[in-house]
Amino acid sequence: MFLYNSKTRKIEEFKPLNGKTVKMYVCGITPYDTTHLGHAFTYVFYDTLKRFLEFKGYKVIYTQNVTDIDDDILRKAKETGKNWKELGEFWTNRFLEDMKALNVLPPTHFVKATNSIPTMIKIIEELIEKRIAYEKEDNIYFSINKFPYYGTLSKLTYKQMLLIAQERGGNPNDPLKKDPLDFLLWQGSDPSKSKRKGSDPQTPTWKGPLGISGKPGWHIECSAMICDYLGNQIDIHGGGRDLIFPHHESEIAQSESYASKTPFVKYWTHTSMLIYEGEKMAKSLGNLVMVKDLLKKYSANAIRYVLLSHHYRKPWEFQEDEITSAEEIVNKITEILKTQHETQEIDKTTFDEFVFYMENDLDTEEAMELIKRLTEKILNTKDKKLVSTLYKITSILGFDFKS
Repeated sequence: MFLYNSKTRKIEEFKPLNGKTVKMYVCGITPYDTTHLGHAFTYVFYDTLKRFLEFKGYKVIYTQNVTDIDDDILRKAKETGKNWKELGEFWTNRFLEDMKALNVLPPTHFVKATNSIPTMIKIIEELIEKRIAYEKEDNIYFSINKFPYYGTLSKLTYKQMLLIAQERGGNPNDPLKKDPLDFLLWQGSDPSKSKRKGSDPQTPTWKGPLGISGKPGWHIECSAMICDYLGNQIDIHGGGRDLIFPHHESEIAQSESYASKTPFVKYWTHTSMLIYEGEKMAKSLGNLVMVKDLLKKYSANAIRYVLLSHHYRKPWEFQEDEITSAEEIVNKITEILKTQHETQEIDKTTFDEFVFYMENDLDTEEAMELIKRLTEKILNTKDKKLVSTLYKITSILGFDFKS
């Protein structure tokens, strides 16, 4: 099996660190709003990757997180007058409902960032002791100059990193930083110390590293959860492509500096952007297609069909007529599996072709084309072996045609 590694920018043979066990971590949602199709594209892909790895005989330990403490949640809670915790619970439950509807299996560990705060504190204190992190006015920063490999994942220039950090909440203009690209590990919350952003008495706080009251930075959360649930080294780390910098870049820096284990992640995988109305689908732009709304009009199988019809690394633009066409194919498959008898045997040539596509960087795009051809062939031939093959392939891909 071969997977594209975002760090080397090459398709590499997949060889887990520990024989037949695969440790996989995927960055989850920040629950302050509803689940859109861009989210579904990412989590349906990783669900399919897990299913295929299990078909290949691997034991997959899959951890997915919920960033349940974040500036966006706190801002939304303030806007709506809701408690930040209740807000997070509400949207997390909505997300889980949508994923269940799309037949996405629950990960092995579905974890909240706030449950790993003790580990965050432990990592930060170790980094301070190693003089890789420093404290300034109750803020604690990671010093990127102490990690010479910073930038090897994203391959951005220093200038490019500054621009993207500014766009994604990194605040390079923070006067407390030694280097504009240094990132927050812990944000102090004492309003009397300074007028910095986030010093708000309404903000939830924890007693943190060096006894400083405050809340964790974004990047340290994932490092701590990986450490807690998977250990210091993992096979696959996933998420949307927009997380490569600064989030995943910073994760590498702090995790490898803390545990002295290299590589922290063997295979970095990233899903591409979903475009809608000419722009990236994003909460900030408001150009969202909600999973909940689509489920009112179309079957879960049709939505999953559309998502898997696109290769996870290729950007694509959502058009509603695509889902209408998918529904027609899905209806044909449903009818076939409902009315035609299966046999114990499968058509080996067709199934081997499916496996070939999937082993080649999980090429679901080609796999779905194969399903389309196979469906038409069955309608013409009524071949029982092909019916069994269709059922086996769609089951591995996470479709539910039986219930």
